Amino acid sequence: MKGRKNKGLRGLSGKQLHPPLTDVPITAYLFVAVFDVLSAILHSSHGDLGRQLYLAGTWTLLGGAAVSVLAALTGAIDWWKSSEPGTQARRTINAHASTMIVVTVIVLADLIVRLTSYDDRRSSPGLCGTLSVSAGVLVSCGATLGGGLVYDY
Repeated sequence: MKGRKNKGLRGLSGKQLHPPLTDVPITAYLFVAVFDVLSAILHSSHGDLGRQLYLAGTWTLLGGAAVSVLAALTGAIDWWKSSEPGTQARRTINAHASTMIVVTVIVLADLIVRLTSYDDRRSSPGLCGTLSVSAGVLVSCGATLGGGLVYDY
């Protein structure tokens, strides 16, 4: 760490902040999808487990969304400072960012539905399950693009 230049929200030279921050939302969104699927499957045969999984998914989604704000901020700064327009790296960054923006919209919709409509559900409603599984699939695609940026560019 000695001798590395501090680049503010981008991190230290050679040690960017964006990649490690992305681990939390990616993992959270995948866990929420699993929680919702298990909640739908197990709600009738395991007492209150369906409700507990639904609540766990809601809290996990909220935590992932909170950290994704920091990941998005650091990613936008990396996009602005670290890539040149017209290059393959910039095109890959744009595809990654577009995918993650769609994931963010889905996650926000899922949170709004969870926090306003389904307080007393015994299990994850179909709409929440569909949104969380969609977010999980898309975040995996976006993470693959982001990983390509780290290892290829």
